[in-house]
Amino acid sequence: MVAPTIASPPLVGQSAPLALGRGAKGKDVTVADFAGKVVVATFWASWCEPCREELPALENLQRAAKGSVQVVAVNMDPADRFPEVRHILRDFTLMLTTDPRHKAFAAYGVPGIPLMVIVGRDGRIASIHSGYGVGRNAQIADEVNAVLRADLGTPADPQVSPSAQQDPSR
Repeated sequence: MVAPTIASPPLVGQSAPLALGRGAKGKDVTVADFAGKVVVATFWASWCEPCREELPALENLQRAAKGSVQVVAVNMDPADRFPEVRHILRDFTLMLTTDPRHKAFAAYGVPGIPLMVIVGRDGRIASIHSGYGVGRNAQIADEVNAVLRADLGTPADPQVSPSAQQDPSR
C-alpha cells in the first residue's frame, strides 16, 4: 500500500508541513513541537524491510546528537497495529507516531517508503531522501551536521557520526 500523494509535495527550502501523525497517547505531533531542534522525519511501515533497517540508524543518529536532533518515525500501519509496533520498538528513544489515515503522508507527498525529510530549526526542509541503504549513513550524518552548523552559525556540537549501523536494542 502506498500513501496518497498531493499535487505539489513540499520541496527543499520550503516550509515543512506541520503534521507528523499522532503520538502514543493520541495527541497530534507537529514539527513545531520540536522547536529548537533539527527534525528528521521518516515515513515507514512495519512490513517494509528497508524501513525497519533504517530505524536503528536513525535512533543512533538521534542519540549521538544529544538533544539537538529529534527523529520522528511516522508509521502508516493500521491504527490497531500501532501498540504492537510501539512495543517492538520500546527501547528506542525516537518519537513514534501513527498516521493510519495518511494525513501526514499526504501533506509531505510521500510517493513510497521509506522517505526521510530533514527539517532545519527554521522549519524549512533541508533535504529529502527516498529509500534507504546502510551506505548512506555517513551522508545523512554529514547533512544533519551541516544543518546544525547552518542553524547555529557555528560548528555543530555535538557531531553526529555515521556509525549508525548497530541496532541500539541489542
